Parts: sequence; structure tokens; C-alpha cells
Amino acid sequence: MREDTKTLDLDDTDEMSVELAVEVFSMLADATRVRLVMALGDGESSVNDLALRVAKSPTAVSQHLAKLRMARMVSTRQHGNRVFYRLVNDHASKLVQDAIHQAEHSVGGAIRHHHEES
Repeated sequence: MREDTKTLDLDDTDEMSVELAVEVFSMLADATRVRLVMALGDGESSVNDLALRVAKSPTAVSQHLAKLRMARMVSTRQHGNRVFYRLVNDHASKLVQDAIHQAEHSVGGAIRHHHEES
């Protein structure tokens, strides 16, 4: 089993890790940043492409990406004068996906992710 997929035990988790986890949740407590993480789950993208996907201005998207970069959730790659963003790892994407799945359970009705797995 890979180290990062093991079930966590409260007794084995240090206080610093818990506090940093709270910061991750805080960083994702914004609809635009959640949409950006979802979009980046499909692969790297430029600010302008992301702005179109999340229906926000490039300036707003750039500001959100800067926060995600400071939180070490996204990284950049420059090609000429264009900057491309990508997720550092798939943990943020999985976290957002799980939150969306939990939300589907909360609202009732048809739960899309149960039907997708069939």
C-alpha cells in the first residue's frame, strides 16, 4: 500500500499536520478555487484557458492561482511568455472530488457519482 493512501489515525497525527490540514480546507473554502482545482485535475492550463473554464476574469483567476501556489497546491511552468499551471499532486483534486460527492449526498435525489461507477 502506498504511504499516502493509508488510513490516518488521530493518535499518530501530529498537531502541526492537523493545523496544516485546516489551512488546506480554508484554501478550498472558495468556489472559484474549487473550480480551478477541478479544472486543473484535467491537466495543466494557462490563466486565460482557466478563466474561460471557470467563467471569471483572468485577473481574478490569476489572484486565486497565486494563493493556491503559495499554499503549494499548484505549480507553474513557463513556455515563452505564457505561464501554465498544474496541480502539484492529486490530493487536492481528490479532496475536492470527495467534497462534491459528499455534497451530492447532502442534497438528496440522484447521486451522480454512484451512477458513474456502474
